Amino acid sequence: MLMSPWQRVRTALHLFLAGVRRRMTLGARVAVFDGDRVLLIRHTYVPGWHFPGGGVEPGETAADAARREMAEETGLEAAGPLRLFGLFHNVHEATNRDHVALFVCRAFRVARAFRPNHEIAEIGWFGPDELPADTDPGTRRRVGEIAAGAEPEARW
Repeated sequence: MLMSPWQRVRTALHLFLAGVRRRMTLGARVAVFDGDRVLLIRHTYVPGWHFPGGGVEPGETAADAARREMAEETGLEAAGPLRLFGLFHNVHEATNRDHVALFVCRAFRVARAFRPNHEIAEIGWFGPDELPADTDPGTRRRVGEIAAGAEPEARW
């Protein structure tokens, strides 16, 4: 999936500034499942559909960041433990020092109704075989691995 020139500059700048502070970036994402359907989000600033998630802040565990990002971006709160699915090296055109901790959530509650905002354009529930055509390739692989109970690859 290709980024527009503006998205590439904005992403590179964000990750550069984060890298200056942290030398590497660590993100946390959540694969939220309702039965066999998975929740994906579409951002306003990067193309495609992705899992909810974001950066792990200093002093925050990856699981805490995953819970926080899930609630902020979707209005859903985890109602049980999150299961770590894997830690992935996320190499793309803007950086080679990003890592992503992916958690699986199968129990949640609606804390507030979702409303599109400056960051998240929309959310949607999809079956593993019904993902939108522009789903991020790493997200698509993770959905397939989780659905099949397969061992995950090391790279996002």
